[in-house]
Amino acid sequence: MSDRRSEQSSGDEPSSSSSIPDEVWEQFIRDTERDIRKSAPKEASARAREVTERLKGRQEPEGWRTGPAWQERDGRAARRRKIWAVVGLPVAIAVAVVAMRPSLIPGDPFGSSSGTDTDAATSQLPAETAAPTAPPSAVAADTPTLAHPFAGSPALRWADGADGIVLPKATALGSIPKDRVELALQQTKKLLVDANLNPEVVAGAHPDAALAVLDPKQPRLLDELNTALRTPSKTHDPLSLFTRFDPEDVHLAGQVVKTRGRITFAKGKFAGVAVHADFTFVYPVVRPDGSTEVTRTIVRRVIDTELSDPAHYQVTPGRLTLLSYDQDAGNSACDINDGYLHPQFPSQAPTGSAAPSGPSIDPYDRSRKLGNEPEGCGTVSRT
Repeated sequence: MSDRRSEQSSGDEPSSSSSIPDEVWEQFIRDTERDIRKSAPKEASARAREVTERLKGRQEPEGWRTGPAWQERDGRAARRRKIWAVVGLPVAIAVAVVAMRPSLIPGDPFGSSSGTDTDAATSQLPAETAAPTAPPSAVAADTPTLAHPFAGSPALRWADGADGIVLPKATALGSIPKDRVELALQQTKKLLVDANLNPEVVAGAHPDAALAVLDPKQPRLLDELNTALRTPSKTHDPLSLFTRFDPEDVHLAGQVVKTRGRITFAKGKFAGVAVHADFTFVYPVVRPDGSTEVTRTIVRRVIDTELSDPAHYQVTPGRLTLLSYDQDAGNSACDINDGYLHPQFPSQAPTGSAAPSGPSIDPYDRSRKLGNEPEGCGTVSRT
């Protein structure tokens, strides 16, 4: 297992023995006296008192915790790779209190600045238009809660649900008209949305709308998918194409699933429109027993579809041919083949054969090519 450590650099600190010129010291005294006269009658604002109390009660999160798993599947070969995760949460907290200058406190809790930096840290990212070249940067190691289920996750800045599946502008592809390109894009999005974002499907229901866009004339595909949904097994796993949680095990924490990815299109091999989709979905979940502990499962899907030309091939007009589908699942238990994802919570620690043993994977790393990881139960670096 690789060992990543973040490196921090600090600037040179001034020597404690350095002297202060008399004129500078006198100016400092005059400025301080002026500030005292201006501020003495004023009482701290309600917001200032509230923030101060909150800072007093803040506790440092755990430095390390044992938790989720990483899985990868290739729908074409029915391969499965699963790993438990050991999630590192290195935390460095520095608080500076400057007399008479509360605006210099890191984070500006008294609201004396414009808040531009905070807004930038939480504002939604623009849509992804090209393959990333690196994983998302590290974010503050905040603990997710029911009120803030994406705290401490890069997905905090991702789009909500289907809004994250942004379609490119359709254009004609030679003799293939623009409207057929648009249909191929819309059908692929419908497949992704119903398979991964429909709350009923995520809770284990049958993905009727997703199956309805697939061509029933494609040999064996629908039969195999229906078999997987009806009687899940290691060789027939519905998770290869659909995101499903057992409602008796967990349910979504809130109504938002975060989404990020991209869709491209080109002329296909079968005289049609080929669509390539690569998306990551982040699901915050809680146990149904009233617990407030929140964890997240991260699922990445890469699918290739084609809307083939019925004038040249025996296909159903308007239905998609599913050429390939690959999957990553970060934070789901190893070696459970019941057709559901099984997230690990921070308070749980896998032991024995379920303990992590494989390499570390960043499930948020969308620059990583799927299918290159070794078999086994390993670790994820974060959830």
